[in-house]
Amino acid sequence: MANGLKPLAEQVIVITGASSGIGLCTARMAAERGASVVLAARSDAVLDDVVQELSKNGAKALACAVDVADRQQVEEVAARAIAEFGRIDTWVNDAGVSIYARIDEVSEEDARRLFDTNFWGVFNGSLAALPHLKGQGGALINIGSEVSDAVIPLQGIYSASKHAVKGFTDALRVEIEDIDKAPVSITLIQPTAVDTPYPENAKNYMDREPKLPDPMIEPEKVAEAILKAAVEGGRDVKVGAMSVLNTTMAKIAPSLGDKMSAKQADRQQKPEAPHDPEGALYEASGSGRVHGEGKKG
Repeated sequence: MANGLKPLAEQVIVITGASSGIGLCTARMAAERGASVVLAARSDAVLDDVVQELSKNGAKALACAVDVADRQQVEEVAARAIAEFGRIDTWVNDAGVSIYARIDEVSEEDARRLFDTNFWGVFNGSLAALPHLKGQGGALINIGSEVSDAVIPLQGIYSASKHAVKGFTDALRVEIEDIDKAPVSITLIQPTAVDTPYPENAKNYMDREPKLPDPMIEPEKVAEAILKAAVEGGRDVKVGAMSVLNTTMAKIAPSLGDKMSAKQADRQQKPEAPHDPEGALYEASGSGRVHGEGKKG
């Protein structure tokens, strides 16, 4: 395979945020295709159920309860993966959470907690994985967003965190790939809005239930992009037509991009009262679902 990366069926893949949404979808898809999978997230009961499900289908899977904001816990995930499978071939930093609110409404505590997960979680996972990946080659895959380049109102702190993930990933790529010439592929995945439990897991300051603006893509499409990067590498991968449009607009016509973004404010709210305003910012959701409300599984 390109960049010395292994076929998926020969890989050991660690995935954070693996108890729901994109992470869970990617873990199941990787296991179905023969990879050994390490599922890491806060929802330990969900992970245990998923590992049992995957094992029944003949897959090799390991559950690791972790808060990615804690560097030591993330290092322990890497150690357990090595102890169980002997190596790590691909590490996917997927864990993330959002806050629906105007920036001037968000408490510093909540904003810092979001960055602890979305940015420091990627930082911790990357630095835990790199010593193992550099040893025999492999892929580091960080999940950014179209708002790693563009922005969206009412999710300004989330947008800021995903900009930070892009800056970190781009700089790390230069140091590892171009300066060190290490056999590691470092990829940023930038999806558009995805139909996952993401809105219901967000902290919500609004007086209405949050949603993502249409059109949304299916999480399976993002999982495919992640697993393609695991075997083929890549620099930054936009997933979904709107991601291509919005990231391009942010670069070549930023003022127009701002005006387009402003129109998204009203499209992020349902005409109903909030279901769970606290979301999963501080506590695991335990939903164990790949898709958003209205779909099973």
